[in-house]
Amino acid sequence: MDMSKPPFREPKYVERKVEVEHKPDGSIILRNPHPLRGVPENLIAPFRRWAVEAPDRVWLGMRKPAKQGFGEWELLTYKDAERKISAIAQALLDRGLGQKTPLMILSGNSIEHALITYGAMLAGVPVAPVSPSYSTISSAFDKLEYVFELIEPKMIFMQSGAPFERALGSLNLEGIELVSVDGLHGTRFADLLATAPGQAVEEAYARLNDDMVAKYMLTSGSTGMPKAVIMTARMMCVNSVMPRSLTRPEEDNVPPVLLNWLPWNHCFGANAILNNNTVAGGTLYIDGGRPVPGGFAETVQNLREIAPTNFSSVPAGYNMLVDELEKDDDLARHFFSRLRTLAYGGAALSQDLYERIQQVAIRITGERIVFSSGYGATETAPTIMNVHWATERMGLIGLPLPGVEIKLAPVGQKLEVRARGACITQGYLNNPVKTQEAYDEEGFYRLGDGARFVDPEHPEEGLVFDGRVAEDFKLSTGTWVSAGKLRVDALAFTNGLLQDALVAGLDRDYIGILGFPNLVACRAAAGKPDLDAEDIVRHPAVLESLAAGLRAHNKDNPGSSTRIERALLMVEAPSIGAGELTDKGYINQSVSLARRAALVEKLYANPPGNDVVVV
Repeated sequence: MDMSKPPFREPKYVERKVEVEHKPDGSIILRNPHPLRGVPENLIAPFRRWAVEAPDRVWLGMRKPAKQGFGEWELLTYKDAERKISAIAQALLDRGLGQKTPLMILSGNSIEHALITYGAMLAGVPVAPVSPSYSTISSAFDKLEYVFELIEPKMIFMQSGAPFERALGSLNLEGIELVSVDGLHGTRFADLLATAPGQAVEEAYARLNDDMVAKYMLTSGSTGMPKAVIMTARMMCVNSVMPRSLTRPEEDNVPPVLLNWLPWNHCFGANAILNNNTVAGGTLYIDGGRPVPGGFAETVQNLREIAPTNFSSVPAGYNMLVDELEKDDDLARHFFSRLRTLAYGGAALSQDLYERIQQVAIRITGERIVFSSGYGATETAPTIMNVHWATERMGLIGLPLPGVEIKLAPVGQKLEVRARGACITQGYLNNPVKTQEAYDEEGFYRLGDGARFVDPEHPEEGLVFDGRVAEDFKLSTGTWVSAGKLRVDALAFTNGLLQDALVAGLDRDYIGILGFPNLVACRAAAGKPDLDAEDIVRHPAVLESLAAGLRAHNKDNPGSSTRIERALLMVEAPSIGAGELTDKGYINQSVSLARRAALVEKLYANPPGNDVVVV
């Protein structure tokens, strides 16, 4: 740690601890000795608690639609939320819904989405939130049809039915009730809210138990049809306090305030953001913005009005945010005014981007802000490791949280991450083969990722991602390439020019990368703020800056398994509809490389084109 720099703003973490056990088979078991703190009795108990202790505190906020500009905030308090959740539960109980009759949700994040989710869980009805892309971006609706038949829902909720009309036409909806907020398709959501809760709701509350299925969370399905992860109440309740158990007890009295866009059809947005914040009695403002060109303006406006205590985004979001913070001191002062921690996910945050953000924080506040990152999967509810200490090193996945055991198991040249604990799923709905494959002989769930210690002699320094076990490939020489690790390392050397990259080289003589450009940084490097994407990715100044960064990378990584010899910038962004990109922004390397096979051939063509960087 560089002690000459200003201090970090105190995040009030407990002492960092890790227990390490080396097994005869070469595997390593990691545990966190800190106890879990404040596990809720069930998923509805936090609403009943906060409706009494803080009835007027805002649970959720969301902007109302506006014809121009940004609409006013619609705010929902804990008292009103608890009442509406009970009304929805009664309406579902009146219809005879229960554990065997799930509710499917097609729409994105909204106050109504959250209310019907918890109303269903109070009634004992599992919820299956489905990516809107299955119904709106796809043309064949094959994934939606597969999920529909797998889940067998008895009710489908939509914010507005219009975007889903074509998709609904592909489903057999006999005996299935549609519910929409706009009331134009099936039952009006307002009719559910108008139901008077009775004794049946209290009886349903008394029946809630840890083994009840709360949700079926779908995997991204980028390499095939999605799997439905069985998400029990125990998993969600335990996981909701695992990260918070690593802050000091007095922090339990400090309700968080968040602004977040991560989708609730994914586990991180639904559990780590929405549910964990609810258990803590916090306030969540639903961000209608996105870290994409043309979609970030609403996030910036929201941050002018909402000062978060914690903020999470993907590196592309921080790229856009720091551009705004550097030029707008009023925005920066408001953003940092009560911020405790920053967090990133989806990809490693580059060191240069980290430094830019800290420079703004120091200039505005005189302090640095601790950056955290977490690690987990849908099957782990999600977070099982995180960075819970001040560090200047980006790219860490951290150390285990309380309540879970981590096994690092030797697989080929890597140590594969596996996990066991109360937050781990029991398997996949109606898929015994995949369920059996998911666990090792000791009952540890296999995450399929490699990890390694920053310093094996000092395990408390944490773990870093070592690539997907399945993404590794061999060059024509037989040399193994750790694609995931190389991707992270390479991005750190590209002077901010790349948002992400695909690592190519299977059965080739050397490694090349296809880069997804950060157009803002590319235009800055070229000094051409108005140049279009087609021209900016071929601009000599951009290509030379990229080459310089890769030369610096290769100087530190000269071996054939780490040296990058060519690069090509791509104009087309990764596609959710084509399975390249999940809603959270994760890129599937194998799918994307296959889809862009022509660009791979161009990357390796001899002689290379003028737009190919030869390092």
